[in-house]
Amino acid sequence: MARTARDIHLHLEPVPSSEPLRHRVAAAIVSAVRTGTLHPGDPLPPSRTLAADLGVSRAVVVDAYDELAAAGYVVTRPGSGTRIAADADRAARAGADPHVPPPPVPEPPVPGSERTPGIDLAPGHPDTDLISTRDWRSAWRFAAGTPAPHAPPGADGHVELRRALAVHLRRTRGIAAEPDDIVIVPGVSAAMRTLVAAAGLSGREIAFEDPGYAMVRRILETGGARIRPVPVDHDGIDPALVRTSDAAVYCTPAHQYPMGARMPVARRAALVAAARAAGQLVIEDDYDGEFRYGVAPLPALRSIDGGRDCVAYVGTTSKILSPGLRLAWIVPPAHLLEPIHRTLRLSGDSACAVTALALARFIESGALTRHLARAARTYAARRHALVDALRTRLPGMDPTGVEAGLHVAVRLPDGVDDDAVADEIARHGVTVRSLADYRVCDSGPRGLLCGYARLPESRADVAATVIANVIREQGGTAAGTSGRGTTSGS
Repeated sequence: MARTARDIHLHLEPVPSSEPLRHRVAAAIVSAVRTGTLHPGDPLPPSRTLAADLGVSRAVVVDAYDELAAAGYVVTRPGSGTRIAADADRAARAGADPHVPPPPVPEPPVPGSERTPGIDLAPGHPDTDLISTRDWRSAWRFAAGTPAPHAPPGADGHVELRRALAVHLRRTRGIAAEPDDIVIVPGVSAAMRTLVAAAGLSGREIAFEDPGYAMVRRILETGGARIRPVPVDHDGIDPALVRTSDAAVYCTPAHQYPMGARMPVARRAALVAAARAAGQLVIEDDYDGEFRYGVAPLPALRSIDGGRDCVAYVGTTSKILSPGLRLAWIVPPAHLLEPIHRTLRLSGDSACAVTALALARFIESGALTRHLARAARTYAARRHALVDALRTRLPGMDPTGVEAGLHVAVRLPDGVDDDAVADEIARHGVTVRSLADYRVCDSGPRGLLCGYARLPESRADVAATVIANVIREQGGTAAGTSGRGTTSGS
């Protein structure tokens, strides 16, 4: 009987070191190729089998296989499992590492030190290096192989992407939308400009989260809308604080930006019901909605009973892939669909046809699903490293927003100049954002935003040490929170 992958057991001995376990497992497989224990074309055991043999979690082996695939040491084909790639033995003998080793960890700097670790924790940036080069190139080759577009796609264009998104949104966000219900626009900025014009929000009040997404606030104000700040708490924006006179409500229920609250189901239902009864528009910005850590997904506002009548759902590639794609989508209430089409015809805002086709292919091929799973594992590890380091360096401090997204918030005592704290942290080589950038009312919370999507796990303690040292010098101590207290002033 032919040997199958399920019959294979690989005896590895990862060398003890300070490197992450996934790196050591990958290095052990490369070592087996280098010594001739494994040859090009040899199958590797299923991840569950190797994990059991090594006594590690399956996630470690999956990450190691991903690392080897990215480095070209293995190839994975449906039905054939994972095999050693051709010429992998030559690469192994040449000393090609399966991963880029982390930079040496410098001594933790202290205020006044000249050492600069150069760590960027600015929120809002995904790690584009996690995108599979093979899948990315395949999607773009497909798009480039189609005839050049004769003209910019109109509001009813991008059929392939709208079809792919209809399936993706139904599977991942519980939103039942037909392709014709979806409108493609060149980024979130265009989505917000379009909604203001199509819904006639100029000169009218919009209930807006405080602190909230500053870029969106500026776009709404530029369009003529009047922002009415509504303080957020540990569950996000409170429907009880929305007035019937508000023409619309803007919110980020999946992971409130910037404080990180996940709006509970009861509050979501109450917000939708109140908006529907008052004839208000709810703009649901699904910020960071794809990434969750150890918590169950919550329904999008659009998917809640009554949501189809009053919720305009806005999604984007900015956090799941790259902001450089300049692609976003709106799933508006039916009565706004034609006004949105008319507004886009007048404005001329149109997404790139080739980019949209490449994204459609990326979704339909299953590449996006694989990417989100791989990215979520990586982000979870980076989040864990940063949060643990912050809790160690700032005892009694508990970052908020840790259950989802790509950033956490560190609260500071009321009255602290968080801008000055952020500037001082930057002077020591670590970039963070202050909540001053997001507050509408000066009475709002003080704190820092720390993005971890691009943070190497090996540098988390370095970053946390700088932040802690500056906070102690500038602001005393970080505000202790359990994540259940009010996150904004009235």
